[in-house]
Amino acid sequence: MTALLAAAALLLTAGCSSDDGGAPGGDGGASPSGTTAPPPSSPGRSAGETPPAEGSVKVLRTVATGLSTPWGLAPLGDDDLLVSSRDEATITRIDGRTGKKTELGEVPGVSPSGEGGLLGIALSPEYASDRMVYAYFTSASDNRVVRMLYDERKPAGEQLGAPDTVFRGIPKGLVHNGGRIAFGPDRMLYVGTGESGDTGLSQDKESLGGKILRLTPEGEPAPGNPFPDSPVYSYGHRNVQGLAWDREQRLFASEFGQNTWDELNAIKPGDNYGWPEAEGRSDEGGFHDPVGQWSTDEASPSGIAHAEGSVWMAGLRGQRLWRIPLKGTEASADPQAFLEGEYGRLRTVVAAGGDRLWLVTSNTDGRGNPKDGDDRILELRVS
Repeated sequence: MTALLAAAALLLTAGCSSDDGGAPGGDGGASPSGTTAPPPSSPGRSAGETPPAEGSVKVLRTVATGLSTPWGLAPLGDDDLLVSSRDEATITRIDGRTGKKTELGEVPGVSPSGEGGLLGIALSPEYASDRMVYAYFTSASDNRVVRMLYDERKPAGEQLGAPDTVFRGIPKGLVHNGGRIAFGPDRMLYVGTGESGDTGLSQDKESLGGKILRLTPEGEPAPGNPFPDSPVYSYGHRNVQGLAWDREQRLFASEFGQNTWDELNAIKPGDNYGWPEAEGRSDEGGFHDPVGQWSTDEASPSGIAHAEGSVWMAGLRGQRLWRIPLKGTEASADPQAFLEGEYGRLRTVVAAGGDRLWLVTSNTDGRGNPKDGDDRILELRVS
């Protein structure tokens, strides 16, 4: 890669890049509501077309302000958005036109601590009929995935039904809790987990830590998974934070490195992504090298989205939005950084259709420097 990607890492005294200062895809089918598979392209970009080497980002507007520890984001399809609060354990609906906030309710059983709490959210692939919202959260004993009925006819604060636990037993810790969930183009549920600070879990295919999991909507190991009767889809991850598919239904994932390299990976079922034996690219055989790598002060990547032929990656410590143009599962040109330092820490980025993205800041999480109005959701136009 370029000198940018080969920049020397900032060595962290705590030995973590995580979101701290311390410690391919589907089998086919239409993209359901609530996934991070990309919406239809804008007229100028066809599927498979290599994007230009250089792109652009324009902030169209601030959609909402005054959010507390926002983490997950789920578009409802009418420009309205659901956003989760990590520390308050609430889900809030944002009116995409006015920015009005309506709290659906608090999710019971969440035990916020460190990087844990109410994390990723996603809509059921049958959301139009079943009105189910899925959530990944840290409980007193583990990380787990639940689903809840959203009934907007009820009073604000009482619109979430009791959580139905879909999947449990993911290791928890003060750090490296993973937390991103998304329904893929195959209508299966993908779950990014962390090794919770126990590095040995990542290479243990019997452990749920340091993995990407692939489940049915009911929480069973999905048909066609690479290991018999196992939810494990890929392993050797440190702390998966972003999941997104391109228009060819190939899955990409971002993850925190430790002292040296953060990664963007193209995910192949059953592959080993190296942690803790490898961080970033490796000369050792048997490990799947990343599409791109960044020094930990440039990225500490969180959510990712695919739009206009590129992966867009939010940076926490890096306080910037990275554009990684793609040709297949390889970078077609050098990554570009946008919005550097303008909005502070960036947590989540979600495709909004065509050349638009939703971007969520993360300055109220205890590691940022909140300004008036933080945290916020922005609408971007990208190319």
